Amino acid sequence: MESWVSRSGLASLQRTSLNKMDTNIVSTFVERWHLETSSFHMPFGEMSITLDDVACLLHLPIRGIFWSPQDVTEELAVELAVDYLGVSQGQAQSHVRSCRGSYYKLEWLYDIFVHHRVASSWAYATRAYLLMLVGSTIFADKTFTLVEARYLLLFRDLDGCSGYSWGAAALVTLYRYLGDVSMYSCKQLGGYPTLLQCWIHEYFPTVGKRGENWNPAGNCGLPRAMRWSYRQGVLKVDDLRPILDELTPTDVIWRPFEDHRAWRVFDEICLYRGCLKWGETVVPYLPDRCLRQFGGAPRDVPVPVYDVGPSDPDWAHVSTLIRRYLRQVNAEEEDPQFSDLFEALHISRSH
Repeated sequence: MESWVSRSGLASLQRTSLNKMDTNIVSTFVERWHLETSSFHMPFGEMSITLDDVACLLHLPIRGIFWSPQDVTEELAVELAVDYLGVSQGQAQSHVRSCRGSYYKLEWLYDIFVHHRVASSWAYATRAYLLMLVGSTIFADKTFTLVEARYLLLFRDLDGCSGYSWGAAALVTLYRYLGDVSMYSCKQLGGYPTLLQCWIHEYFPTVGKRGENWNPAGNCGLPRAMRWSYRQGVLKVDDLRPILDELTPTDVIWRPFEDHRAWRVFDEICLYRGCLKWGETVVPYLPDRCLRQFGGAPRDVPVPVYDVGPSDPDWAHVSTLIRRYLRQVNAEEEDPQFSDLFEALHISRSH
């Protein structure tokens, strides 16, 4: 079973997920996402999550087959569960009916995995495990409890599923959900939020709070997402908007993975310009709009100002200086030694 998981190209996903998300940081970046360009519009230009970022952060393959799945009805979802998960017809029918669509519950897949592992039915156990793995990471939907039954088709041949471009699939899925949630009417982000938050941590060292598990120089080739851990911050979305508005190119680590090239060599396919397709989802992939991430020249874009801040230039400068210092020392509002500075910041913002 370990051999199948290792050869699938998905083994790294067993260890990359953050235990909690900083929803305020994620929400602030989501506001700057433009689905037409698949990029975040920052004060100094555009930036995006690229195939190279996915390869370094998650260690997923970015070359391979792009999958075009067949439609899966509830009846076919039942048949797939019987044939490839080793459950009875009645059990599969009852479960799919309870999901009210062509889905499987992640909890149900876990129970199947445990049952077949005890019975040494390794192929069934491995399929349940891999489907549960992708359903809770790169293919997570907005419920975070269900996975589409059609993804079971990816694991019919356990010896052949290593041929898929899992990294591109993860990126397409995240792009798609970012496009959805950038709309005012959508309140929930699907896909793999760990990928987004770890990308923010790599490129924006002064934004939010980052917990580090190890130094990149001594990581022994682990996926870079494993470098980061959750650290609770106190800044809300309203606080983070002006911080992002004030960012300059010097606040960004433009090429964060140069010390990781011994384990993930840069692949020129990351510079492909066009569309990426996974299943029925097609998204634009335009790395030429964020050339600075590849060592190239930047381009400027206008960005709306969400919080104009203090109207008086002197007060605005005071506010900026205080906020910058508090970020540098990772100060929290409940820390008594910084209470006077937080009070000064609030006063400066009111002018």
